[in-house]
Amino acid sequence: MSARRFDVVVLGSGPGGEGASMKAVKSGRKVCTVEQGALVGGACTHTATIPSKALRHAIQRLLDVQLDHPELRAELARHTTFKDMMRKATNVVSKQVQLRTTFYERNRVELVVGRAKFRDAHTVEVTEPRGSVELLTADAFVVATGSRPYRPAGVDFRHPRIFDSDTILKLSESPLSMIIYGAGVIGCEYASMFRMLGVKVDLVNTRDRLLSFLDDEISDALSYHLREQGVLIRHQEEMVSVEPHDDSVVLHLKSGKRLKADVFLWANGRSGNSQDLGLEALGIAVDSRGCIQVNDGYQTSVPHIYAVGDVVGAPSLASASYDQGRFAATHIVEGRMEHKLVKDIPTGIYTSPEISSLGRTERELTQAGVPYEVGHAFFKSLARAQITGRTVGMLKLLFHRETREILGIHCFGDNASEIIHIGQAIMAQDWPGNGIDYFINTTFNYPTMAEAYRVAALNGLNRLF
Repeated sequence: MSARRFDVVVLGSGPGGEGASMKAVKSGRKVCTVEQGALVGGACTHTATIPSKALRHAIQRLLDVQLDHPELRAELARHTTFKDMMRKATNVVSKQVQLRTTFYERNRVELVVGRAKFRDAHTVEVTEPRGSVELLTADAFVVATGSRPYRPAGVDFRHPRIFDSDTILKLSESPLSMIIYGAGVIGCEYASMFRMLGVKVDLVNTRDRLLSFLDDEISDALSYHLREQGVLIRHQEEMVSVEPHDDSVVLHLKSGKRLKADVFLWANGRSGNSQDLGLEALGIAVDSRGCIQVNDGYQTSVPHIYAVGDVVGAPSLASASYDQGRFAATHIVEGRMEHKLVKDIPTGIYTSPEISSLGRTERELTQAGVPYEVGHAFFKSLARAQITGRTVGMLKLLFHRETREILGIHCFGDNASEIIHIGQAIMAQDWPGNGIDYFINTTFNYPTMAEAYRVAALNGLNRLF
């Protein structure tokens, strides 16, 4: 069987694969992208980031209308179904696919649909949907196959009342009650979404606090507001078994507790899609969760085979995956690394209200013995927040007492994932460009949420002596 030859073959068309493909082709390389699904975009576009955030927005819009027009609440509840809101998400997915498909067409990247497996270090065989096999050879490969929800043995995901974070989007209607096992980012986001729909939610956390990687004050605020909305949070619990019935699901916990709900959502971790790629035969290391081991240049133990995105593990963010793909392609084309550019990546968590964080937390700075100070801006005091009615939340700046360098930015509230980028632009500068005084000496539009930076900076500087 003859093989088609390329300079670079990319496995996967999600954010990491797209970043690698576009950088390589724009650098003059002949590129082929292999995508297992019928449409480009990967899990980010089809089952994770895009549909879940579009669903959240649709739910939030429904809630806003109900709050602004209480006389319509009952009517809207009767006539707005879960399927209606998922229709909005599906529309966004379709637009994203159309857009991203044009990237490949316009840049003349060859797209092959099928499942790839390494035959040897320079050849992959692609089994297409109808069973035909094609061989592709290349000087370099980028594995960007993403991840999927981790599924433990003993949980029957074929049962119509048991879901993971992919299949939950296929619900035909909103349940009355739900158990969510796993209180990481995905678990918290879905707990917030379904509670906004009026679903009774039990959020089971295997740890002692929510999202412990966040600044403690932000984590505490999330816990408070989820409870205020009616989510029952159960910390330090471990599952024994899930018992599905025709009309319910019962969760048995090691503590002896038993929880019952209409549906069960497993949201406790993801696994890298590295299985059946033929990596083991090449000597490429994969950990217990399917994550491929790479160096700072995203090279595997076979130097011309790279891996990026969720399949390499943390930070497992779409934003980071784009950069990783671009950095890997830069290393292929130019032989240099840009890894330092991803040192500080903002975290966006789409609960209600949103959370976004960048840099170090108070806990980390205290443990490191860094002399820092804190500046707060509470949204309830901002004119723009009062106008929009989105008064829940705050912006928190951590800065060095002596150099005034910004060390951490933490935001909780409406549009936090947008607000964070103002501070990110300053924090990314080398000192003295990175300094809290920038926010004092800069004129912000009024009234805006951006003004929170000036308020927080003044609040923090007033604590210096």
